Amino acid sequence: MVNRTNQSTIIKEAINSYLDKGLSDKQDIYTKIVDDLGVPRPTVRRVARDLRNELLGKIRILQSETPTSSKSSKEITE
Repeated sequence: MVNRTNQSTIIKEAINSYLDKGLSDKQDIYTKIVDDLGVPRPTVRRVARDLRNELLGKIRILQSETPTSSKSSKEITE
């Protein structure tokens, strides 16, 4: 049996693979993953949601104008 973490990784890789191939309809992507991997659709939707949240978190960091370093700006200038 595949553990949940490994299954999520496999599904994320499949989602990214279909996106890289130019598929843009999420329902088509979900259907192909369900058919290819034999996992339940709700699992694919959960993993897709997790992937979106991870990417949005990274985007927020990259768009941030404030340094997220543990040092304050006062410590950096001294």
